[in-house]
Amino acid sequence: MTVKITIIGLGQIGASLGLALANHKDQVTTLGHDKSPDIARKAQKQGAVESISYNLPASIEGADFVVLAIPFDEIYETLKIIAQDLREGAVVMDTAPVKSVVAEWAKELLPPKRHYIGLTPALNPTCLEDAARGLNAARADLFQKGVIAVTAPQGTAEGALKLAADFVALLGAQPFFADLAEVDGVMASAHLLPGLSAAALTETVTGQQGWADIRKIAGKPYSAATQPLDGEEPAALAEAILQNRANTIRVLDEYIATLTSLRKDIAEENKKELQARLERARRGRAQWQLERAKGDWLSVEFGGQEMPKVGDIWKRQIGGLDKIFGRRDKKPDAD
Repeated sequence: MTVKITIIGLGQIGASLGLALANHKDQVTTLGHDKSPDIARKAQKQGAVESISYNLPASIEGADFVVLAIPFDEIYETLKIIAQDLREGAVVMDTAPVKSVVAEWAKELLPPKRHYIGLTPALNPTCLEDAARGLNAARADLFQKGVIAVTAPQGTAEGALKLAADFVALLGAQPFFADLAEVDGVMASAHLLPGLSAAALTETVTGQQGWADIRKIAGKPYSAATQPLDGEEPAALAEAILQNRANTIRVLDEYIATLTSLRKDIAEENKKELQARLERARRGRAQWQLERAKGDWLSVEFGGQEMPKVGDIWKRQIGGLDKIFGRRDKKPDAD
């Protein structure tokens, strides 16, 4: 028995999911949908999905798993469109940077006996400096040496959570369970704040009278600091920020306080403290890069829970799949 997975959104994340799953064709079949027919065709040609459907409701017909790898501001409407066509027992997963509100949308829109589980992927550390975006940046190892947080509303069937963890393991990543609110807090710092910081830096610098000259010599520091603006559409980032505004305001306040403190050291010509702070920041980043490259998070805690040990992957979960999806594929006994 193979499991049918529909991937909606065939950009870097969605296509990379499909490319990773292509190594397990004995266990899964993949179908893709993208609002751009051209991207869908290219993704199929690249082997990211086995088949494509241009019709959104038709694309999830009979799917056991539906993965929403789409911009955050498109999730609600997509859920609304596909909800009534989801088969009983289907698991809907998303890769959005905000989870609590998506869980609320799923509770509002999904019929009974359909499960929502959120995925928060951390990419392969070798990809972190890659400026490429979209389908052209898709790769089968995008999630290897990384972790993917598995989050779900309280009361979600344990079997569905285990299946999601095994799905993550098929991608070559380490799955661990996390609380919805905790993920939102973490993503405010790790995803939303960098985007806002890049926007603020760009607005500040390009708004200066000297921008005509600044732009001629702005180099790697400016490019690297503003790169987050390339990774997400403004509408999607703005919606994610507003839907996670409490956490975003909290980390912004902390960031502003740090900038204010740095300004004070500069104004007071406190060279020793300024240098010490810059050195601490440099060491902190270097340590993070080292840990991230190693990818050994066996003792990491997230949301108050240790990373679960996922021993058996999908192939050993056929019993679990039967339980979740209500399948009865056994042949009748011979007379």
